[in-house]
Amino acid sequence: RMAALASCDWIRQSLNLCITGPTGCGKTWLACALGNQACRQGLSVRYLRLPTLFEQLRIAHGDGSYPRLMNQLLKMDLLILDDWRIQKITAVQRQDLMEVIEDRHGRRSTLIASQLPTEHWHDYIGEATLADAILDRLLHGAHRLELRGESMRKLTASLTDRDRSE
Repeated sequence: RMAALASCDWIRQSLNLCITGPTGCGKTWLACALGNQACRQGLSVRYLRLPTLFEQLRIAHGDGSYPRLMNQLLKMDLLILDDWRIQKITAVQRQDLMEVIEDRHGRRSTLIASQLPTEHWHDYIGEATLADAILDRLLHGAHRLELRGESMRKLTASLTDRDRSE
């Protein structure tokens, strides 16, 4: 399955990928590795933490650069949105997320990395009508990876602590 994802054919087909799992299991690392592989194949990639995207959109609304930012996001072959569900989203953020997902739907790929299992995304988004629309576009036909395991940070810290004590 990883070899198929690393081929980046899913990106060329404008499909999405959702990676879920507990803290530290490698979601961000894997998302960035797939983004790096896409770049090596000549595809354009942009990585953003969801809170950063919302902040950029807020500023763009204020300074008049919203259409330009939306156009930049649409042009990316792969948009990686990390830290999905770090904080509650507002009504304006829900609407902005809908616009981003709608613009990209069927034209470009989006990769979502989240600690929250996909079955809880509807509650996270909130308002039912927008949540239905966003998730229909994002999850329909999407590849899904559910990672399991301990935090790699915890494992690495244990190894480092042991090295220091020797």
